[in-house]
Amino acid sequence: MDVTVDVGSPTPPYEQIRAQIAAHVQGGLLPKGSRLPTMRALAADLGVAVGTVARAYAELESAGLVASRRRTGTVVTGGASPGTGQERVRAAAEALARAAREDGVDESVVLAAVHAALLRVAAQPGM
Repeated sequence: MDVTVDVGSPTPPYEQIRAQIAAHVQGGLLPKGSRLPTMRALAADLGVAVGTVARAYAELESAGLVASRRRTGTVVTGGASPGTGQERVRAAAEALARAAREDGVDESVVLAAVHAALLRVAAQPGM
């Protein structure tokens, strides 16, 4: 699981962690039943306080994406349901990633293109 924290970002670290893990769960990278790192381990890896990770995990639990259990740790319980619009987007994202890799397009260029497309669509009337 690839999670990073940008200390220069105006977004609080717990929210950065929450958003990235939620995206991994909803994108299918962390399927149901996957175990998340312990709060201490993730905090140490990211260089943040354990409480920061605890808050991110608590918010993920409130959203129904994970469950914290005493013996098994924090486990993914939810995600994108097959047949939803998220499945269509996931398939399109995989196709885009394959095309970019085949054409040798850098990841940052692909992400910037997707972000720009999202902004253009959001700016269209009726969206």
